[in-house]
Amino acid sequence: MPEIEEVLPKYLQIAGHLRDQIVRGDLAPGDEVPSERELATDWKVARPTAAKALQVLRQQRLVESRRGSGTFVLEPHAAPRARERYERAAAMGTMYSPTEKVEFASASILDAPPHVASALGLEVGAQVAQRRRIIRNVISGPTELSISWFPAAFTKDAPRLLDTTEGIRGGTLPYLSDVFGLRSLYARDQVSARQATDEEREVLGLPNPSAVLVYWLVAYDSGDSPIEFDEAVYPPDRWAFRQEFPVTV
Repeated sequence: MPEIEEVLPKYLQIAGHLRDQIVRGDLAPGDEVPSERELATDWKVARPTAAKALQVLRQQRLVESRRGSGTFVLEPHAAPRARERYERAAAMGTMYSPTEKVEFASASILDAPPHVASALGLEVGAQVAQRRRIIRNVISGPTELSISWFPAAFTKDAPRLLDTTEGIRGGTLPYLSDVFGLRSLYARDQVSARQATDEEREVLGLPNPSAVLVYWLVAYDSGDSPIEFDEAVYPPDRWAFRQEFPVTV
């Protein structure tokens, strides 16, 4: 018999919803978050529950409360992962917030490195399309070096994968979905840490030596075939993953 999934307490659901908005950039530094009264009304909870949700965000240093004024967003020590970006694209039509500037550094066809070939189910050295972009926060500077990889054959019908003149609105996955009629996409991700390469230190403005957070995502179609591999690299002072979950004791 399958186990029944436990549901997080309401205050953590509210805090998680607001945190996602902050990390995605929907709520920018300096923006006021909904008040206890507004959260209680919107989520149909008691005010102490809403207050507890805001306290969680204060403990995570995502917001600060100013006496007599309200609760305001701080500069987050976080960078959006693909999940937050695709959620934002679905809701707002763009993957990037107004506080982010995106530079599309290059797009080319090259031989797949071993880890890319493995992720995409290709032979080592098979040709792949690579898109590189640098994401900068307009206040704090570079926050992410992101590289996306695709089977090179995709570029015949999806030529915008090699276009660096402008971004693909909504992201590459919705674009590929439209081009190839893909539905029911899903993704698998993992986060690790390693020493930064020379390029990563230069792009992210890091000292030598320095560690970085590395976020891998592989997207699959409904037939379980990998269609995209993303590798995002973050400075070490920006966590790339956080979530709450119930623990059975």
